[in-house]
Amino acid sequence: MIEQLFLALPMAIIVIGAFILLLLSHSKRFNLDRLNLIAVFFLVLSFLLQLAVFENQNSKYLFEAIFGDTFILDEFSKIFDFMFTVGAILTLLINHDYFKSRHYFNGEYFALILFSVFGMMMLSHAHELVTAFIGLEIASLSIYALVGYHKNNRVSSEAMLKYMVLGSMTGGFFILGTAMIYGVVGSTHLNEIAMFVSGKEISELTLLIVGASFISITIMFKIGAVPFHSWVVDVYHGAPYPITMFMASTFKIAIFAIALRLYIVNFSQINIFWSEMLQVITILTLLGGSWLAISQTLVKRMLAGSSIVHSGYLLIGISSLGLGSEVAGSAIMFYLIAYFISSVGSFGILSFMASQSKRQMRYEDFKGFASRRPYMALMMSIFMLSLAGFPSTIGFLGKFYIFSSAIESGQILLAGLGILTAFISVYYYFKLIAMMYFYESDEEQKKLPIDISTILIFAMALIVIWGGIGTSLIPFIPGADGLIDIAKEAINSLS
Repeated sequence: MIEQLFLALPMAIIVIGAFILLLLSHSKRFNLDRLNLIAVFFLVLSFLLQLAVFENQNSKYLFEAIFGDTFILDEFSKIFDFMFTVGAILTLLINHDYFKSRHYFNGEYFALILFSVFGMMMLSHAHELVTAFIGLEIASLSIYALVGYHKNNRVSSEAMLKYMVLGSMTGGFFILGTAMIYGVVGSTHLNEIAMFVSGKEISELTLLIVGASFISITIMFKIGAVPFHSWVVDVYHGAPYPITMFMASTFKIAIFAIALRLYIVNFSQINIFWSEMLQVITILTLLGGSWLAISQTLVKRMLAGSSIVHSGYLLIGISSLGLGSEVAGSAIMFYLIAYFISSVGSFGILSFMASQSKRQMRYEDFKGFASRRPYMALMMSIFMLSLAGFPSTIGFLGKFYIFSSAIESGQILLAGLGILTAFISVYYYFKLIAMMYFYESDEEQKKLPIDISTILIFAMALIVIWGGIGTSLIPFIPGADGLIDIAKEAINSLS
């Protein structure tokens, strides 16, 4: 029991910290600076405990005598836990100046961040569908509240209402699909579902396939795949910049924690059934996201549109899973790591700039940015190059592995379309770089001091480069080879 408590402690620390922050949020003795430090303290403590737990390489169920095989601790869930806690830490530290510059932030903001992280961690450890649904809803409800945190802003309130209504409806699809699967299998545990599926022909699994399709609708909505994408640009636009950063980088990858576990473990035998439909959705997502990204004038909305395109790249990998690709699983995992690092950095810089302004950031606001903050402009350029898939960045390797999985599974059309949309992305990513370097600013050229936000963003930029060209010569800093090995180990732990 003591060992089980230790293994569950990283997740328990997060929810304990969330409740403590909730109790302290109305205390006059704790201002926003102190509450921010307390939230970061709990996240860092959880991260350190995760490092200690990571040394245990064996997969095991948490409190198996009580919950059975409901919660699992494996390499796969550990990697996601790392990304969730690091994403939350960076969100709080990089956006420190932002929430201090906005009067509407208070103590509940930090508690909601931790509650959402707890829900995501629960989702990554879930080995049972109802548990996964509960984790998804805990994370989603926290995000709904955070999107509309500026309650006096009409755009923010509208974004929250749209996201909450549509998200709740698609959450209903998840639980309806779970009910159908239970009706067929007699259980919602993933192992028992996998055993049931492996012994049947597709013609005998009609109701289970319908239920799995309903669950897939929820997943497609949460990642913003076309035609379930209508909320993405408006919600990213309406949410405060720190929340947009948190959603785009951390919450988005949390959905793939359950998606990969389902498609690799549970539905691997029936993935072929919806492969053609998934290919159509992937094509629509790549093209629709590219069109949305190109047509925007606000940088935040452009990055929202481009996040849809990145969902399309990940869908290429999921489609390849169903067609027998051996490298698709690790390619998806590597791409999630690459996208996480690049999006945290790009949205972090955007939020940093927004803290100095009261309006939404347009392309024109980046004119002369290289003169005002040359090192920050360089880092933004690195993140844009990575998102575009430029060689020598981690984003390039991520796309390379995804397209390789598509070619291996015989999806030449999807691989070609992915490469085409990557070339199209050069337009809207390089447009921002051009604004920073080739246009003069009308504003006063003033240099701002280096702070914690700058240091963290600089570290992320280094990781983007090292993840693209680095080797394993420095053992404690994983380079490209080390990261793909981590991705492979995480996927192998699922089988």
